Amino acid sequence: MSDGAVLHVKGRVLAGPDDVRDELWVVGGRISYDRPAGARDVRTVTGWALPGLVDAHCHVGLDAHGPVDAETAEKQALTDRDAGTLLVRDAGSPSDTRWIDDRADLPKIIRAGRHIARTRRYIRNYAWEIEPDDLVAYVAREARRGDGWVKLVGDWIDRDLGDLAPCWPREAVTAAIAEAHRLGARVTAHCFAESSLRDLVEAGIDCVEHATGLGEDLIPLFAERGVAIVPTLVNIATFPRLAEGGEKKFPRWSAHMRRLHERRYDTVRGAYDAGIPVYVGTDAGGSLAHGLVAEEVAELVTAGIPPLAALSATTWGARAWLGRPGLEEGAPADLVVYEADPRADVRVLAAPRRVVLNGRVIE
Repeated sequence: MSDGAVLHVKGRVLAGPDDVRDELWVVGGRISYDRPAGARDVRTVTGWALPGLVDAHCHVGLDAHGPVDAETAEKQALTDRDAGTLLVRDAGSPSDTRWIDDRADLPKIIRAGRHIARTRRYIRNYAWEIEPDDLVAYVAREARRGDGWVKLVGDWIDRDLGDLAPCWPREAVTAAIAEAHRLGARVTAHCFAESSLRDLVEAGIDCVEHATGLGEDLIPLFAERGVAIVPTLVNIATFPRLAEGGEKKFPRWSAHMRRLHERRYDTVRGAYDAGIPVYVGTDAGGSLAHGLVAEEVAELVTAGIPPLAALSATTWGARAWLGRPGLEEGAPADLVVYEADPRADVRVLAAPRRVVLNGRVIE
């Protein structure tokens, strides 16, 4: 499409869960629901249109060994884009990916800075590894570097204990979260186990990643405080393999990981039923491949979340939560077009018919 071209999206435009329109227009890279007068160079795309999908837990610029070069990060971002993910909340990366912001052909990224972990209590080469006395200072640093989010590692295996355990004293996270909020940033935390959750929520955390330890005792607290979860079920599927690998050295940890895996769907459905906000995230970029957003939506449905709510968790609801527009009048034209109605079968998301980013059709 030339810069002066007009894109006409026709069929069913899912502008919201209860807002279905027959068509939209893209003029100058932005959405309009009014037919532009005198348009000559018009390209028409037909199908079922959704806002560009959101992966709210992704890592561009990171692989299983740590930071990657720009070429690899570009491939990661392109893979996500081609799967329909046009907005990423990067939940921790040691790489500087600001150059992506200058690329109109790559997804938009909301960064949480670099992970902040306890010394020797996380994956090597991923995080700032510090002690509790330094937590407030590092949170302030990442709040200034990020795009309104900070990422903590809330729990990890304690090798002396042989099991998952909290990384931070309650008073340290309380002070750190207060500092992030003072600087205008929200805070999220990696949490697998049960034992770190109460302190983090009562300290004021805004979101918990994975949240496999969320049980009936803590669900009311999450719901009362409005703490969101991003379950990353495609990542939790790897727990049995991880447990097998650690069986000889850490049998207690291995058994714990298996229990968390076995109840994963009940955990997510219980959270949703209680009114806890649930959003789509894949955890791509560590040991997982990029482009898994459709699989994660399908996993939420398998867990018992209604299809329309699962779609919202990667479209309308997720964008509102992250403060980014969807298919609104005047918004940047970031959308995905499908052959069939994704509300009837979310597996449709695995095969985008057309991806439109910043008003341009990706060929």
